[in-house]
Amino acid sequence: MNSESAQTPTGGIDHHLFVKRQRIYPREVHGLFAWLRTAAVLVLLGAFYGIPWIRWDAQQAILFDLPARKFHLFALTIWPQDFIYLAALLIIAALSLFFFTALAGRLWCGYACPQTVWTEVFIWIERRIEGGRNRQIKLDKMPWQARKIGLKSLKHAVWILFSLWTGLTFVGYFTPILELAPKLVSLSAGPWETFWVFFYGFATYGNAGWMREQVCIYMCPYARFQSAMFDRNTLIISYDEARGEPRGARSHNSDRSSGDIGDCVDCTLCVQACPTGIDIRDGLQYQCIGCAACIDACNGVMQKMGYPEGLVRYTTENALIGEKTRVLRPRVVLYAGLLAVFSAAVIWGIATRDPISLDVIRDRNALYRETAGGLIENVYTLKILNKGGGHNRFSVSIRGLDGASIFSDDRDITVTPGEVRNVVVRVRVDPIHLAHRSSELTFVVESHDRQLNASEPARFLGPAAP
Repeated sequence: MNSESAQTPTGGIDHHLFVKRQRIYPREVHGLFAWLRTAAVLVLLGAFYGIPWIRWDAQQAILFDLPARKFHLFALTIWPQDFIYLAALLIIAALSLFFFTALAGRLWCGYACPQTVWTEVFIWIERRIEGGRNRQIKLDKMPWQARKIGLKSLKHAVWILFSLWTGLTFVGYFTPILELAPKLVSLSAGPWETFWVFFYGFATYGNAGWMREQVCIYMCPYARFQSAMFDRNTLIISYDEARGEPRGARSHNSDRSSGDIGDCVDCTLCVQACPTGIDIRDGLQYQCIGCAACIDACNGVMQKMGYPEGLVRYTTENALIGEKTRVLRPRVVLYAGLLAVFSAAVIWGIATRDPISLDVIRDRNALYRETAGGLIENVYTLKILNKGGGHNRFSVSIRGLDGASIFSDDRDITVTPGEVRNVVVRVRVDPIHLAHRSSELTFVVESHDRQLNASEPARFLGPAAP
């Protein structure tokens, strides 16, 4: 928002509510951090686009099967009853973000954020078609003619195809991609599948192609609350003002030992390389996503001038003023401890997860009934979920209530992998064994080979013993 007001030709006040976006043309740079960003893009997008095509035990390796209410993660299947693990994984992801931000700044934003990763690809496509920064600026200033229309059309066509491929891959995590791809080609995909392919493709095209830095600056909440996780020992990208000032142009053989001029030659390449268009020499700014493009640009200039590298570098505020940087500090230790505890709990929980789940629902239509033989009967529905990998035959028994016997019309209780089997059972007890109107009992479901079992408590209602 523009806080200033301008005088109109008639003398009135023109209140500008918004500043028109100035397009940013990031300069291509080469160096260590550019190589790291490229490696991150290849690894992350390679995993994103490749994993849905991987098969595991005759099914898709990672598939979030919402209609069947189960998530396949290679050999692990997550059921609705296991959603506590997904909640824990989200907590671990948040703690990881806090930990790495407190320790090393915006590493996530600079190297792994989806907005950054896809924007890198879109910028690469743009450079291959329209050329580098100067050629793009020149092209945009040209009048609309055949060459400009052709290049712009080709660029957007490639962007759209890549975005649709991204949408297809995203939906492929929820619908088996080997089935989804032929359906989309033959125009026989369902309405929701088609909608989400185009919606996610449109979001990718808009965010990475058109909005770019605006997503990071105006839409992403992380840029706003990151300062709460920063301190003077957090690793940030910073300009060494004491070494660089006073800045100014000079020849290669200028004497820098006199102290009249600093190492910054004021070439502005660090600004031209920045994908959000900031000047790192103005100090730490929330728009900085920590991509280190300015470091590569500045180091290249320092090499040409014969100066030491690191005028713009990863450092801490304490290091810049000559104080010691403390890596281990309370917030880092706290985040690391919580991260370790939650990670260990999730690993332990998944490793010791019971492959059989049992729920017991008592028939609420009647508190109890008395049989012709004078026994008290309660009716229950047992829901047996087989979370294992094979067919299992089960038997049902009860314990904890003397004199109780169990009856069921289901003689052979076979539960296939992923199946929820409903079994209606009747429990009968001689009233002389009922000391209270409500007694506790436990249902036990056990496989025939005795390797799998599950138990669940329930209540038995009846008249109190005389």
